[in-house]
This record gives sequence, structure tokens and C-alpha cells, in this order.
Amino acid sequence: MANEPVPPDHVLSMDDMPDQKLRTRIASISLGNPSSGDNPDEMPLIQITGAAGQTAALMAIRSPVRLHVIGPLGDYSLSYCNRCDVRVDGNGGNGIAEGLCGGAIRFRGDVGHGAGVAMAAGTLAIYGSAGDRVGAAMLAGELFVRGDVGDDAGVAMRGGTLVVGGDAGERLGDHRGLGTIYLRGNARSLAESMVEVPLKKRDELRLGVLLINASIRGAAKEFRRVIPERLWRFEQSRETGEVRPNWR
Repeated sequence: MANEPVPPDHVLSMDDMPDQKLRTRIASISLGNPSSGDNPDEMPLIQITGAAGQTAALMAIRSPVRLHVIGPLGDYSLSYCNRCDVRVDGNGGNGIAEGLCGGAIRFRGDVGHGAGVAMAAGTLAIYGSAGDRVGAAMLAGELFVRGDVGDDAGVAMRGGTLVVGGDAGERLGDHRGLGTIYLRGNARSLAESMVEVPLKKRDELRLGVLLINASIRGAAKEFRRVIPERLWRFEQSRETGEVRPNWR
């Protein structure tokens, strides 16, 4: 969603209708624009007013629409969304965008614990800081936090990309698969068997593109990778020509 002010196609208020009715109205607007597809520039832009920390708001929006939410959202809001492009001008509670299945969600503020838990696709960008367990059990997709994150970031992570622009708390990177974690600041501690290593050229190029797509400023070369030590040893053995049967 572009940063420049764009007149919305529709304005809906969370004060005027309950959440179920609001989501039904959003779906009907999408159905009235069958040519929009999944091209963000062609999706109807819906401004949502009256956000004041409501819990479980705007869950399971699966229509190709652009939402501009003005105000904070509460716990578990925007969970299980897909195909939509969402900008929130406010903070978020705990469990924000849990189980994200696609599309893009951007918070122009801080969020609580468990952001992006078990997300399977799409992009979640947080332009403030996040609490504990950000990206826990993440399967795929891209999760960006411009500020700091709390403890256990990336715990049980199986795939996807987690980018931390600030500092991290305890036990960063206790993941269970081939996910990638990029860190610009410092971690109080890493999870067992995890190490910080420099970016390779291909990582630097890939991360640079991801940062641009998420509208996050910063040079990719300022980041390091946080990966399992066994993977790092395998990469080193390939560079030296040493044969190791199975790094996993």
C-alpha cells in the first residue's frame, strides 16, 4: 500500500457495526469489484475508522481488498487473513496476524506478544517493536520488525524469514527447520546451538530486496544471519571442500 494519502473508495466505521457485519460488508465490496484480482493497485481501498483496541477484530479477511485502519487493534486481530493488503495506523495487541495465509499486513506502531505465530505465507511488517515469541512456529512468509523484539523470537520456527532491525531478547532463533533470521542489533542470548554469522553476498542481495518491498530503511550489510551451528559448519565444509555426510 502506498504511503501517499489516497482517497478511499469506501469508509466503514467499527463504531457503527459489529465485527461480523463489518467483515461481511468488506466481502461484499470485494465481490462488487470482480476485476480487482490480487493486484494491490486495483483492489478497492477501504478506510476503517473507530479502531480502539477491539479484540479479535477483522479476523479471516480473505478478500482482495486494501484496508487502511486508523487506530489501534486488540489481541488476535487480523489473524488468518489472506489476499488482503492492510495498513494499521496504530498499535496492536497480542497474537496479531496469527496464522497469516497470504497478503500483507503493516503496523505503524508497536505490537504485543506472539505476532505472526504460525504464519504460513504473506508479509507482516511491524514498524515499531514487538513482544515475546514473535514468529513462533512460523512456517513460511516474511516477518519484519523494524524495532526490538522480546524473548524467544523465532521459537519452533520451521520456515520463512524473520528480520529484526533492532535488538532481541533471550534465546533468539530456537527454530526447528530451515527458516532464516536476520538481526541488525544485538541479542541478549541465542538459543542453544545457534550462532551469528556474516551475510553472504546472495543473502545481502535477497535481504536488500525484502527490505525495499517492506518499505524498511537500512542497508542489508548491517545485518547478520542467526542460523544453527550445524548448518554453518556444513556451509564452511562446502567452501573448503571437506566432505561431511549429513549436516542435519
